[in-house]
Amino acid sequence: MEERVKQIKQQLSTHNYKLTPQREATVRVLLENEEDHLSAEDVYLLVKEKAPEIGLATVYRTLELLSDLSIIHKLNFGDGVTRYEFRAEGAEHHHHHLICLNCGAVDEIIDDWLGPIERRVEKEFDFRIIDHRLTFHGICHRCKDQVKDPEKLIGSKVT
Repeated sequence: MEERVKQIKQQLSTHNYKLTPQREATVRVLLENEEDHLSAEDVYLLVKEKAPEIGLATVYRTLELLSDLSIIHKLNFGDGVTRYEFRAEGAEHHHHHLICLNCGAVDEIIDDWLGPIERRVEKEFDFRIIDHRLTFHGICHRCKDQVKDPEKLIGSKVT
């Protein structure tokens, strides 16, 4: 973790920002909970445990800054809540997600299988693709035996 904090400090410094104690607390919470796709409120509550003096606005500003600098990604899984995750180092594109409509679990697909589709879209539509995001909504392996009528979950939003 210390190496990642050091890298983020360098990225901020490159853009003339400092890793203030408040920013560092926010970064550490994100790193400690990297697999959880935390919302700003989630981050705030966890940061507050470590640094009670930090306000919600400071956490929001830090998340916006980290997002603007492409250190983290903003995610929207269709439930009206913005979530955050670190951008994978060296990744050409954002990775993809599987969202369970029954339990709300978010699983990740790390491999990028869309290269051939991107090339086809670029050629057929004369469109330069910068990035893409793909989200699958369905029933996860943990819930598949519990859900009797998965079609009823279409259009539902898990919170």
